[in-house]
This record gives sequence, structure tokens and C-alpha cells, in this order.
Amino acid sequence: MISNSLQNGQQLNTLQQDATNAANKAGPDAPTPDATMARPPQRVSGPNQFQRFVQESTGKLLPIYGHDLFDSPQAYAANTNAPAPDNYILGPGDEVRLQVSGPQDFSTALVIDRNGQVNLPKVGAVTLAGVAVRDLEKTLSAQLGQIFTNFKASATLGRLRGIQVYVVGQTQQPGTFQLSSLSTLVNALFASGGPSANGSMRAIELKRDGKTITTLDLYDFIGKGDKSKDVPLMAGDVIVIPPVGPRVAVTGAFDQAAIYELKPGATSVGDILNLGGGVPALATAQKALLERITRSSNPPRQVQEVVLNHEGLGLPLKDGDVLTLLGISPAFANAVTLQGTVAAPLRYRWFEGMRILDLIPERDALITGDYYKRKNLLVQNAGVAQDAGGKVSSQMRGLMDQINWDYAVIERLDRKKLTTQLIPFNLGKAVLEKDPANNLLLQAGDVVTILSQSDLQVPQERQSRLVRVEGEVATPGVYQAAAGETLPQLIKRIGGLTPQAYVFGTEFNRESVKKRQQENLDKLIRRLEAQSLSQQGTLVANRTSTSTSDQTAAILQLQQTQLKSQIERLKTMKSNGRMALELDPNAQSIAALPDIPLEDGDHILVPATPGFVSAFGSVNNENVFVYKPGKTVGDVMKSAGLTEDAEPSQAFVLRADGSIIARQDRGGFFGGSFESLAMMPGDTLVVPAQMDRESRYNTIVRGFKDWTQILANLGLGAAGLKSLGY
Repeated sequence: MISNSLQNGQQLNTLQQDATNAANKAGPDAPTPDATMARPPQRVSGPNQFQRFVQESTGKLLPIYGHDLFDSPQAYAANTNAPAPDNYILGPGDEVRLQVSGPQDFSTALVIDRNGQVNLPKVGAVTLAGVAVRDLEKTLSAQLGQIFTNFKASATLGRLRGIQVYVVGQTQQPGTFQLSSLSTLVNALFASGGPSANGSMRAIELKRDGKTITTLDLYDFIGKGDKSKDVPLMAGDVIVIPPVGPRVAVTGAFDQAAIYELKPGATSVGDILNLGGGVPALATAQKALLERITRSSNPPRQVQEVVLNHEGLGLPLKDGDVLTLLGISPAFANAVTLQGTVAAPLRYRWFEGMRILDLIPERDALITGDYYKRKNLLVQNAGVAQDAGGKVSSQMRGLMDQINWDYAVIERLDRKKLTTQLIPFNLGKAVLEKDPANNLLLQAGDVVTILSQSDLQVPQERQSRLVRVEGEVATPGVYQAAAGETLPQLIKRIGGLTPQAYVFGTEFNRESVKKRQQENLDKLIRRLEAQSLSQQGTLVANRTSTSTSDQTAAILQLQQTQLKSQIERLKTMKSNGRMALELDPNAQSIAALPDIPLEDGDHILVPATPGFVSAFGSVNNENVFVYKPGKTVGDVMKSAGLTEDAEPSQAFVLRADGSIIARQDRGGFFGGSFESLAMMPGDTLVVPAQMDRESRYNTIVRGFKDWTQILANLGLGAAGLKSLGY
């Protein structure tokens, strides 16, 4: 031990002697060193042994407190442009700018040489080394006064000298550093990158001429901004960073989770927590966990609980301790939660004896904020006033969230079994009728959920049904249908039909049907896409199988292109939810309408009697034709004319009521040939094109009877047929 100490002392003396010799050799032309120039190669240090120990214990690699401060060393470099302080001591290499006024005016720049002197004009050598800045003018004036009278002298510092210092020990970059003479101990630490992972932050020593000038605790500088131990450096100073002292780790509900170094002597729990702002509000004060190494026990690691009160905060920490702060419970001690179709879904203060009516004292508490937002938006969009169709009726339907008055539920935690209890109650009886049996007693932590009719489907008689009726009726509008009310009953209630009403062409659209039709359409698209991929494989196989592969491949390629085109058209289509009413073509009274119970969102359109029939597909004259009583399919087919690729055996009529009649359907219900079928106003004749039954046709309609069945399942009308390319 003694020999090691003597050896270390000899090394320090040697370093200091070298620094002194280097300073003595500095001449007038010596450059001013920069704190960042000529740095030794950086020594990067990884996690130390204690960091890895804590990581194995907690699963977290904690940083070392204060080490991130050294990520930006330039931010803490000495400002060489700042004026030197009054207590700055001049030395070799400093520049003095002297200006004299009086009988003789002159100015000059004087550089203190290695002997500590400057050469004053007509005065000679003057020693300035060791003179403080505050005494500079007085010293020069005294020397000039020996020669001159009635003069005034002004002296300032110009370029400052550089100093050479040494940083040794557990530092990121040990070695020699050329710094500005204004640098302090802290500036040198930042120039060297600070302590390494195994270096002390709390016992950094500055040695000068073999003596310890100061011991710096960086925690005081980082946490309090205390620089009382930070002193100016001199040439030859040696900065020693000793090995790190006792360490502890703080983790858990603590913003400054890190590895902390204990100060020599006793450092308490409170001292360490104060470095990170004290006990956090989000950490429970009732219990913290302290893992401690007790060498006298086997195994040596133990866990104890610490209460973060005055006594617990004063507990001294020991080397190797791991302190874990526990977060507060997210539970509320006196709150119940109201959610669902309510005005303010929030946590409310619970009190002893609190019941449902205390939580929901009035009906307005069940009007959601979205209702008022939607209501206010009605007058903010000028386009709404111009759109008197489906948009307005949809807004009427969606304006108010319909409350489910029959069922609400309380969710409660059974603390004995730690299971969730669901306690249902009748909301209407509790809030509207003030029924004591449903005005249930609440407990702290309860969650009360209010549902709407869209959350759970209620019986038909309690559902709200808004139905839109337009066209040739006495009073078109949006009506609330009664429970079980049918289509004919509603039309009678609103005044019946106009004389121009075309009952056979009545359109009946339903939301639930629309949803199912769209699902069928999506399934068809997915099926056709899968078959398209299969057909691509057939195309590749045919190209290499026969001598006529080129011709076969061309046909298959064309079919593949046509199939993809139809798939893309199908993707652009949306089902409208129309139901085929299958009406008697000759009936024109309300009694002909089916007794369909109405649902919410139903849309009924009774058109005026059209004066035309249509034909499109593989016809020469794809157009509309004037309707005349007795006009048949054959008449329309003759007027339109068939193309060469027409397939009349697959022709069908899309009726004005949404139903479809194909050639193969004749002989059953109507009798007679397909061409003799009487056309009705608004009917559409569709003549498909010929298809290869062994390839394209079977690929498209496999699993279906024909295109008529596809169109019926998807609820597509004349617009859909046109989109498909007929």
C-alpha cells in the first residue's frame, strides 16, 4: 500500500513538472488552445457490473444518474470571448493591450514571455506574471510614471494563453488537454467526456503541486447548480476521477429511475429521492420494496418493505441496494362510472346510500352530447336545404339515440371471489316511474351502463320505426310506423294513393335486405376472383399442351380479360335493398300491396305510370319504346332487333315491380311462349350475349341457375344491368 502511494505520488509530481516545463517554453507566438482540440481517442464504456446486476433483478437497464449531462460537451466549454474576471492571474502567453495618452500618445500589444515579463517602450522589462487583472492598470501606470508625467494609461487583455492539464483515473478520455486559461474544473471534466461507468461522480479531486485543491461533487452541480467547489485551472493541474463509490438503484414509479452513487458517509432514502424530485405523487407512500445484500445471511439477498414516511425516508442506504417504488392503485375510493347512451359518460362521486336516481336524477342526463352536435350541424350545411331526399330523412332517423328503457346493467366487482357481477335493472321504471325496486343501491367502483336500441335489439312493439314514403301518395313524408303496422295500413293512414299512382311499379327498399344483398354481392366477387385465378392456370397449361395452343390461348386470354372486366364492374356496384313485391300487373289499388310489417329505415316509392318499356343488351336499338297495351316481348324484341351474338334463349324481362321472368319460367305461371308475354309499363327486356358454355359461362354462373337468379339474389335493377355491360 505504501509503495503504491509513493509511486502514485511520483507520477503526479512528474506530470506536474512536465506541465510546468511546457508552460515555461510557451512563447509570444504560442497559439491559444481550444478545449476540444487534440482529444485522445474516446474510450467507450458499456454497462458496469452493477448495472447488469440491476438489469437481471428488474429487467431494466438503468442509466447512471448524471451521465447524460456529458452528451453535449461543447455546451459546457469555456467562453474565450468573455472578458477575464478581475481575479484572473496573468501568466506567460497572455496578451496585454496598452494605450497611453498625454504628451506622447501610443498604443501597443504586449505578450508576456516565458519569463513572465513584457517590454514597455522607454521603460524596459516589467514583470506581469502573477498580477491580477484588477491590478493591471495600476502596475503599468506605476512603471510608466517613472518616465512620463501628465499621462493616462488604459490596459485590457487581448488573446489569452492556453494551459495544459491532465485528466486521469476512471474517465471516458484520460490524457492531456489543452484548455483556455479561463477554464475551470467543470470545463475540463466535460472536455474529457466525464467519468466512465466505473468512475465517481461525487469525489472528483483537483491536485496542484501535489496538494488537493478541491473535491467536487457533481451531484451538487447537477441537482442544485452549486459551483462553489468549481475552481479556475492552472497549467499543470491534475484532475483525478477515482473509482465509483457505493451505488444504489431506484426504479419503479419514479421519473428519475437510475443508478445513484452514495456520498461518503450516510445517504438516506430521502436524499436519493430528492435528487429526482422527491417522492412522486404517482407512487404509493404506504409501501416500497428494498432489495438488500446482507453478507451475513445465506443467501445474501433479502427483500424488506419501506414506508415512505419521515422514518422511512431517513433510512440509510447501503451499497448494492435496489429500491422499487410502487405505483398507486388506479382504483377510485369514492367513484361510480356512468357510461353508454348518456349525456356525460364520466366518473361521479359516490356517497353512502347512493342509488340509481342519484346518478341519473332526470331524463336529460340520458340525452347524448352527439344529439345536440348533430342537431346544430343541420343548419351549418347549406346543401342540406337543397337535398330533400334520403339525406334529410337519414338525418331525422339518426338524430336521436333511442334509449333501451327495459334494460340497463350495473357491473360490480365481487371482492370476495374477485369475479364480475352483472346486476340488470329496468331503466324506465327506475327513472320514469321512480320504482323503488329498480332504484338500486350503488357501491363504490360500480359501472352503470345505459344501452340504446342499436346495442340490443328490442321487441318489435318497442322499436322506433321511421319510414320514408314518397311519390304518388297523398302526403309524402317521413312517418313513425306503429308496432305491427303494414305497408297498406300506412298508405291508408297518410291519405292513400293519387290517381296517377302505378302500384305495380312500387319500390320497397329495406335496410336489412340491403345488408344481406351486399353480403351476397361480396361473396360473388370473391368467388369470381378465385375462379379467375384458376382460369389463369388453365391458360398457362393450354399454351404448352397442343399444336393449336396459340389459338386456344388467345381465346382463353380474351375470356380472362372479359371476366376481370365484369369483376371490376361488380366491385363498383352497391345493392339498394329492393324487395320484389311480386304484384298483380293489373291491380292498381292499395289492396294489391302485400301486408308487410314495416321496419325502421324502410323506403317506399310509388311512381307515376310510365309510358315506356326498355330493351338493352345484345340488341341493335338499345333504347326505350312507347308503351302500348298488348305489347309483347316479341314486339319489343322485333323493334330492338337482335345482334349476331345475341342469345335469345337466355333473354329475360325485368319487371317494374323488381321481379324477373325468364324464358324457362314460361308455361308455369303465365302459360304460352316467352315472346307472347305481355310487357307492362316500366318493364325492361334484357338479351344477353352468347357465351362459351364450357368455359366463360360456366365459370361465371357456376352454383347459380343463370344470370336471372344472380340478379334476383343481389337486388340489382336496370341500372345494375347496364353497369354489367348488357
